[in-house]
Amino acid sequence: MWHQERYQRICTLLDTFQRLSTERLASELGVSRETVRRDLLYLERRGELRRIHGGAMTTRPQEPPIDVRAKTRIEEKRTIAKLTRNEISSGQTLFIDAGTTTTLLAEELSTLEGLVVVTNSIAVALKLSPAPREAHTISSNRVILLGGDVNSALQATFGAKTIGEIHRYRADLALLSPVGIDAAHGATSYDHDEAEIAAAMAACASRIALLADHSKIGRASRLSYCRASRIDLLVSDRPIDDPALLDALAERGRILHPGS
Repeated sequence: MWHQERYQRICTLLDTFQRLSTERLASELGVSRETVRRDLLYLERRGELRRIHGGAMTTRPQEPPIDVRAKTRIEEKRTIAKLTRNEISSGQTLFIDAGTTTTLLAEELSTLEGLVVVTNSIAVALKLSPAPREAHTISSNRVILLGGDVNSALQATFGAKTIGEIHRYRADLALLSPVGIDAAHGATSYDHDEAEIAAAMAACASRIALLADHSKIGRASRLSYCRASRIDLLVSDRPIDDPALLDALAERGRILHPGS
């Protein structure tokens, strides 16, 4: 395992378990304890973790679980979902990542026909594949749930298999819900797995749309996956009042909000 892979794996494990012993990390990574100690020293210098006696602990604030996020800013997210729905036409192929805003978007998209939706979100897949009201009723939308490891907290798939499947497709539009978006870092995520999924979807789509309520504007999380200059559409619930972000989006990106 290359050192960059180890660094990422260590951070992911600490995000999940908060603190781990050197021995446990060595076992998980399949390397010696001395290698883990060197990695921890490096990551501590970068501010990624704090070393403690016999191991390490995360120093990053945790993003609330998806069931908590689903209960916050519901109306703002619903507004974003409705605005985004008007940008999508029947017959398009879409990537949709996992998130509370994209789940509400899936409800809106269920009224369209002829879509091909490729997603790692179990909730999105279920919203777009409702139980038929009658036995002979078949949805005209095709929903492809990506395989891979299952993240029960996020209710989504992730990992190398998921990334590999994403690269089999070419989408008209990637619809992504970041933790934050600012001029310097673009679209960012807290979780390594979420960031990898979003980056792969962005790389395999003709256009990229970011769905971000006002609390995410001007905010940066730990992992960047899409530069601001690559964003084609930013949908928010309020006008954007961040001058630096407006400048970064000016060349390519269009901003959509109520009243625009």
